[in-house]
Amino acid sequence: MAARKTVKTKPRKAKVRGKATEPCPVVHFEIGCAQRDGAVEFYSKLFGWKTRQMGPVVSVDTGSKGIGGNITTLGYQAFQYTMFYVAVNDVDATIQRALELGGKIMVPPVKIPTGTFAWILDLEGNTIGLWQKD
Repeated sequence: MAARKTVKTKPRKAKVRGKATEPCPVVHFEIGCAQRDGAVEFYSKLFGWKTRQMGPVVSVDTGSKGIGGNITTLGYQAFQYTMFYVAVNDVDATIQRALELGGKIMVPPVKIPTGTFAWILDLEGNTIGLWQKD
């Protein structure tokens, strides 16, 4: 059997109207939950997000420096799903506020060379990453 030849390729760039751009950024998130109203209240109080009902989903505005997304109840068993990181000014203070609102710590603050991260669980058990840049 002949050996396979390895071919190195350059990462593909996203194309917008025929022009190469930087790789596609994250531009949306979705949080699935069984109790949508409780989740909306949790995130609004924790991060100050603005929400708006749009049919079966709640649209989320995270502010001018963040990305938008949805909080939704799918109506079948896959209620708890999401993973995203939220930039915060103080990871420890945000964890404390999450605990006050009924959240839990999944991974306590971890210092890495570029900042600090932690993982919390919301009221539905979804994992949320917190990020504090140095």
